Amino acid sequence: MGSMLVNRRDQQFVLFEQLGVEKLFTAEKFHDYTAEDVRMLIGEAEKFAVNELEPAYKPGDEQGCTFTDGIVKAPPAFHEPYRKLCAAGWNCATKDPDVGGQGMPLTVFNACAEWFNAANFPLMMYPGLTWGAANLIDKYGSEEQRQRYMMNMYAGTWGGTMCLTEPGAGSDVGALKTRAVRRDDGTWLITGTKIFISCGDHDMCGNIVHMVLARIEGDPPGTDGISIFIVPKYRVGADGQPGEVNDVSTGNIEHKMGIKGSATCVLNFGENDACIGELLGEARSGMRIMFNMMNEARLEVGMQGLGHASAAFEHALAYARERVQSRAVWDFANPAASPVPIIEHADVRRVLLWMKAYVEGIRSLNYSLAYAIDFSEVAGDAAERERWHAIAELLTPVCKAFSSDRAVDICSLAIDTYGGYGYCSEYPVEQYMRDAKIACLYEGTNGIQALDLVARKLPSKGGRAVTALFKEIGATAAKVAKEPALKRDAGILGNALQAVSGLTRQFGVWAEGAGLVVPILYARPYLDILGDLLVGWHLLQGAAIAVRNLEKLYGAAGVGSDAAGRRALARTDNEIAFYEGKVAAAKFFAVNILHGLPARCESIGMMEKVPVEMLDRSLGMEG
Repeated sequence: MGSMLVNRRDQQFVLFEQLGVEKLFTAEKFHDYTAEDVRMLIGEAEKFAVNELEPAYKPGDEQGCTFTDGIVKAPPAFHEPYRKLCAAGWNCATKDPDVGGQGMPLTVFNACAEWFNAANFPLMMYPGLTWGAANLIDKYGSEEQRQRYMMNMYAGTWGGTMCLTEPGAGSDVGALKTRAVRRDDGTWLITGTKIFISCGDHDMCGNIVHMVLARIEGDPPGTDGISIFIVPKYRVGADGQPGEVNDVSTGNIEHKMGIKGSATCVLNFGENDACIGELLGEARSGMRIMFNMMNEARLEVGMQGLGHASAAFEHALAYARERVQSRAVWDFANPAASPVPIIEHADVRRVLLWMKAYVEGIRSLNYSLAYAIDFSEVAGDAAERERWHAIAELLTPVCKAFSSDRAVDICSLAIDTYGGYGYCSEYPVEQYMRDAKIACLYEGTNGIQALDLVARKLPSKGGRAVTALFKEIGATAAKVAKEPALKRDAGILGNALQAVSGLTRQFGVWAEGAGLVVPILYARPYLDILGDLLVGWHLLQGAAIAVRNLEKLYGAAGVGSDAAGRRALARTDNEIAFYEGKVAAAKFFAVNILHGLPARCESIGMMEKVPVEMLDRSLGMEG
């Protein structure tokens, strides 16, 4: 099913059979797209990923970024594929044609981007950050700012960044110290230091345009007093070309566990009191504006997790089919028996099915988020757009955190599948794991995503979004229960839903009283529980579709309900094998994951507060 990166057949299943992506094409904005276009685009993305991006993945890791005499250089292996990516228009595919884009639905682009992320995410960070920064200027900038910066950024000839984090402030953005002082001509002098800036400096673009959070002198402390500024590396002249250096210097680059091909920089603004920035939008609206970029980036990070998980699983699966070792369990007592591929061993099969279930469930979940974002922009009336927007807001922290956490687990299990070889750089899975881990940390750590979910997203507008979501899951459980092959599993989903919805309501009760510490303390376990519920829901949705299609295929083949005939046919028919795999993943996940959710909810309900009540010293003595 394609290369060892992404299962293209499952992509098409989610898009066409599960989501019904063609519904988007009834909107005026997307009316030029067809199902055939989607298949063609995914095919082109696969070819580009396999032929251009993947060959640069390991060299980019080995070469890394360099920092010499204040100059940062990206890995040499990245330059040509980056140029080709921009030339093909992939870096701004979702934007309108009048700014160089293709007007592509985000849902479709995400399917294409899964290939790119699976092939070489460190390289994809460069256009990803640039697109996000350019989109802020597109939404909030003046026409003059759009012309001066945005077009070059969408074209990829200039780069872009997001500059939030500062030494000592970390995730507490409100504690930032970067200052902005107004100049007589209406521009601003920017002074401060930002750290952990992804793609903050490099040599693949003629200029880099930074989105910098700063506090205007005299504005109040905290996040309410923060503004956002456009700060180019090189000042832009009247001819639109980069000119003199804008007093933005790189202090250093970080030496990291993974994503070594992505330059993570310390940036110093205004060391010589000559860094000039332009206010973006209104003063003290910095956090509101930046959150637009951060929300988009959080889905991108979720897709990063999916890309690494998918590639790691596909490689592990291929290796398990090729690696021959030990006799099959039914022949273990026969010394004359030949060794078999390790995919024949029970524990390896169980682990591979666990990986498959999560990869396919997360794929469906993340594509659904993109689908909701698309409909929040093109749905027919304001109420419907608001409904889709609320769904997207609720799912964003879950997709970011859950996808990235499970990606690390999946990459780890992929290494286990290879055994000792998986720990060696001869095979790619060790790099997938190193590169995947950062997704748990940046764009808001996963702990912060969980707090955002529990403190902001669940109670938003009286909890209408999560209530509607639970109602939809309940409807799926009731519908799937009508399929005899899935009746047990639908019941497990229903029980899990009842437990999770009960815990969610209890979180609301605790938030009103002395039990507030419990939702905060258990926010991350709650997000994991909700993520498992959502994955199980998506898998059972898919399984019900698969069961109906299998009945048609078996009926057409004349095997009816004959189990032996069905199994024999599945050995030779790829479509039947694919659908049987969808059913197997859903049933496995229901029994092994969903079945345990009520107990996990009950544990939180016991309100054990010992982590916050115990003495710090009880965690471990100093010295």
